[in-house]
Amino acid sequence: MKGMSIPLHWHTEPLLLLLVVGACWAHALMCGPFRARFLPGRTEYPVWYAVRFHLGVLVAYIAVGSPLDQLGESFLFWAHMLQHMLLIYISAPLIVTGLPPEFIDGWLLGGRPRLTRALRFLTGPVPGVLIFTLCFSMWHFPELYEAALRSRPLHVLEHWSMFLPAILMVWPLFSMSVLLPRIGYGMAMFYCFALMIADLPIWAVLIFGDHPIYETYRLAPRISSLSAAADMILGAVVMKGFNEVFALGCMAYAFFAWYQRDR
Repeated sequence: MKGMSIPLHWHTEPLLLLLVVGACWAHALMCGPFRARFLPGRTEYPVWYAVRFHLGVLVAYIAVGSPLDQLGESFLFWAHMLQHMLLIYISAPLIVTGLPPEFIDGWLLGGRPRLTRALRFLTGPVPGVLIFTLCFSMWHFPELYEAALRSRPLHVLEHWSMFLPAILMVWPLFSMSVLLPRIGYGMAMFYCFALMIADLPIWAVLIFGDHPIYETYRLAPRISSLSAAADMILGAVVMKGFNEVFALGCMAYAFFAWYQRDR
C-alpha cells in the first residue's frame, strides 16, 4: 500500500476558527484602538510584537488544523511528533514574545498580588521544566497516547496540555515582562542543558525500542516507504532534533549575550 493517496483537508471547525480569529482579533484591538488602555505609556503600534504573536497563532493552526493533523492522527508517528514540536518550540516562543510587557505588567499591577506571586512561581525555571516534562512524557505513555488518537476531545486536551506547559517552559528564556522576568544568562545555559536531558528517557524508548510501541501506527496503512519501526525512529529524531536546536540555540545566545555584557 506504499504510495497510496489519501484525502487530506484543513480543519475548519467553527470552534477552532473562532479561537484562532478571536486570539488575533483580541491582540489587534489591544495593540490598536485600545492601546491607551491596555498598553499604558506606549504611543506607537507595537509592530514586531504583533508580527510575532500572529505568526505564533498561524504556526499553531498549521500544527493542529492542517493536513498534518490527519497524517499524524491516523498514519505517521513522525507527523504527530512534528505537530507537537511546532506547538512547543515554534508557536509558544513566538506567542510569549508577542505579548507586550505593558499589557502583562499593567494587568498584574492592577491589584492582583496573589496572582502575581502564583505566576511568578509557575514561570520560574524549575516549575517550568518540570511541569512541561511531566505533561509531555505522560502523553507518550502508550495507553494515553492511543486513547488520545481514538478520542477527538482527548486529542484536543493532549495538544492543550502540551502547548500551555510549553508557554511555562519557554517563559524563563523569552519573557518580556518586568514582573515575570526571564532568567539570567548563566542560569539560562543550565536551564537549556536541563531541557536537553529531560526528554532523554522518552527519546531512548522511541529510538531503541525493539518494535513500534503504538498500535495505531503499527497497524496503519503504509502510505510511504517507511516501515512502522522506521517511522517511530524518525519521530524520535524529529523530537530530539527540535529539542537540541532550540536548547543549543538559546544556550549560544545566552553565552554570547553574557560575554558582550561583561567584556
